[in-house]
Amino acid sequence: MTDPAISAAIAVFAGCVLAGLLAVPYIAASYRRRGELGLWRVLLVFGFLVYAMSLWTYTLLPIPETTTCAEHAAGHLQLRPFQFVADIRRERAGDGLRAFLRNPAVQQAVFNVALFVPLGMFVRHLFRRGFAATVAIGFAVSLFIECTQLTGVWFLFECPYRLADVDDLLANTLGAAVGFGLAPLLRLLPGNEPSAPPGTPRPVTARRRLLGMAVDVVSVVLLGTTVGIVTTLLAGEPNTVVTALIGTFLPALLLLFVVPVAGNGASFGQRVVLLRPVGPDGGKPALWRMAVRFLAGSGGYFTLLTLASVANSGFEPLANLLFFASGILAFRPEGHQGLSGLIAGLRMADVRELDDLAEPSLVSGKDG
Repeated sequence: MTDPAISAAIAVFAGCVLAGLLAVPYIAASYRRRGELGLWRVLLVFGFLVYAMSLWTYTLLPIPETTTCAEHAAGHLQLRPFQFVADIRRERAGDGLRAFLRNPAVQQAVFNVALFVPLGMFVRHLFRRGFAATVAIGFAVSLFIECTQLTGVWFLFECPYRLADVDDLLANTLGAAVGFGLAPLLRLLPGNEPSAPPGTPRPVTARRRLLGMAVDVVSVVLLGTTVGIVTTLLAGEPNTVVTALIGTFLPALLLLFVVPVAGNGASFGQRVVLLRPVGPDGGKPALWRMAVRFLAGSGGYFTLLTLASVANSGFEPLANLLFFASGILAFRPEGHQGLSGLIAGLRMADVRELDDLAEPSLVSGKDG
């Protein structure tokens, strides 16, 4: 596990997993704080997650094949500041710039500075922190890494297998300070500032509709998986019918029908992206329309999957057909109602648009 490519691959994989776990809360927070998502900002946040996982892999890897103290009896703590200068002199293998740059001690020092430059950039740009806070965060993260190495990953191993070095702490902190100075470069990326104030209604786009659908599907799957695991732990492995009901149909019924009926008509995913279906009168859809929408949309997809699991017949192709038809019809017609909206006679609206329309009646004291 000494190949840097392996550590990088682990960091990217872990970053993807973390992004998946945090996707729904991030999307919801972004729509409420910024009024929109923004593709470039999403990529920047994803880059931060991968970078955070890179720090994690750098701290832990490579894990040695043996961690007995006899194998790692050398010193594990270096407390002399600027020891790297003596190391550079000791590792010197010639004169000139090329020999200097090839010096392993020089490369290590430069790497330790460069490692924390992205942290300083992210802290200033994404989290809007000042210079002192950025440097303090860089110092704290580096100190945590050095303590992790000194304690053998917080005593998980019999003894430390990495060197805790005060020079690393100084270099990392310097890197965070340099990153703070370079952070304005990230402003060159498009989409850093929202296109309008957060409370301003945005158009209902196909991308937004598909994002809401994706949140619905992922949320149903995650809820069903969680309920299934808990049920298995408490009561043992359930039969096929119970598995299909508690793992597929009931989570879909809750998030895609009960939540809309109890609320303003929007499914969980639509709430996340600030969309809401409205009936012909511009208000909350009638119960029968929401039932039709459930069966003609994502709810119908999960219902067919449940039937496929129970009856083991041809319901799965129908579920896939409904899934793709719903996705395609999110692009057309122009209102992006989707298949379920077209069948149920509903249109999609930005909730901020509906709030703006409701304001005059609230002010005048009239009923709906």
